[in-house]
Amino acid sequence: MSLGLVRGSTDLLFSRVDWYSVEQHQRGSLDAEIKDYHADKLLNTSDDALIAYFQSKYRMDVPTIEREAITVDQRETRMDVSNDPMRYISDRSQPFYVSGTLIEAEMPFSGDEEFFFVQPTSFSLNPPRGEIRGGSLFTQIHGTGLQPEQVKQQIETTLSEIQTNLDRLRASADQFNRTIVSQAQSAIATRKQKLLKDRNLVANLGFPMKRREGAPATYASPQVRKKLLPVQPPANTASFAPEPTLPDDHYNNILDIMTNMVHVMECSPAAFEHSDEEAIRTHFLVQLNSQYQGQATGETFNFEGKTDILVKDNGRNIFIAECKFWRGEKAYLETIDQLLGYLTWRDTKAAVVIFNRNKNFSDVLAKVRSQTETHPGFRKLIAERSETSWTFRFAHRDDPNREMTITVLVFDVPRAE
Repeated sequence: MSLGLVRGSTDLLFSRVDWYSVEQHQRGSLDAEIKDYHADKLLNTSDDALIAYFQSKYRMDVPTIEREAITVDQRETRMDVSNDPMRYISDRSQPFYVSGTLIEAEMPFSGDEEFFFVQPTSFSLNPPRGEIRGGSLFTQIHGTGLQPEQVKQQIETTLSEIQTNLDRLRASADQFNRTIVSQAQSAIATRKQKLLKDRNLVANLGFPMKRREGAPATYASPQVRKKLLPVQPPANTASFAPEPTLPDDHYNNILDIMTNMVHVMECSPAAFEHSDEEAIRTHFLVQLNSQYQGQATGETFNFEGKTDILVKDNGRNIFIAECKFWRGEKAYLETIDQLLGYLTWRDTKAAVVIFNRNKNFSDVLAKVRSQTETHPGFRKLIAERSETSWTFRFAHRDDPNREMTITVLVFDVPRAE
């Protein structure tokens, strides 16, 4: 029985290109852009900024229909019913027009409209029809003698078909979005490594500190250490010269030595009860220099100013440590400012060692953890080393592409009874 309903004449949805082709294109385009990215800009830009840019540009944003904003409109139309078998027409070889009614449903959406034309991995051979205009999807129903319930049911059916296809695409897109970061990370690392190798400068990267032969292991850890269009992050296009860095294994070992030194202080508080920050720093220098030797002198770890522990290479700070007693959130954030002020070269590594002689150690830990993320230079938490130690990444205050790794170690050193 004819209800006077016919399919609209708008475009078939979810049928122009299959999902696998879209995914392959996105992955290939990402790799190609990283491969062709300006070499010096790539080397002068932090990995975090590059990954954020590529993730924003290549992530899949499947549309979401805003159901509460759906509206309908109606107008008169002329309909060709020459192919309607329920009508008597003497000559079906020619159009035969009658007066009818056209109902148009406007479905606003957010997301990338191109996905309305992508075929999901599971699909129907009879997809819905629609037309994209100005951030909305329009579907049409036209016929004669239309009834409200019939029209409503047709709109709901079409909407359900559209939603089913979008849900299938969204499941695939979510999987893609979860893997795009690792793909970008791998491609960026590979390209940077090749660029550095081609310039024959890889051998100059890293600070070649040598462990002293037969150094006592008293304080060394015995464990193995473990849609706006995006724009490219700003970066200098001047020729990139790799900068000396402190290798991660040395950095982690330095932190372990300092941690074990503080454990000695915790176990023997009477010996350090009257030690101030400068005296404690001196103890750290003794232990650190017993484990490492410099290239030209016997002392790798030195100090400048009042509380700094420094490792330099060609006049550049590549490791900085600050030893502070806890004096509140304001003083703590000022210490981070002080460290960031020392930063001249990317990948400088630093440590803040906080000693607590207050009674409420848990409260101090909570304040350190929460206040760190309020600092304007804070980028992200890299790792939680323990319940009292975290490694963070910060941006330089004058250049967001230059970064500092700061590990905060908090220790409770009670006063001797």
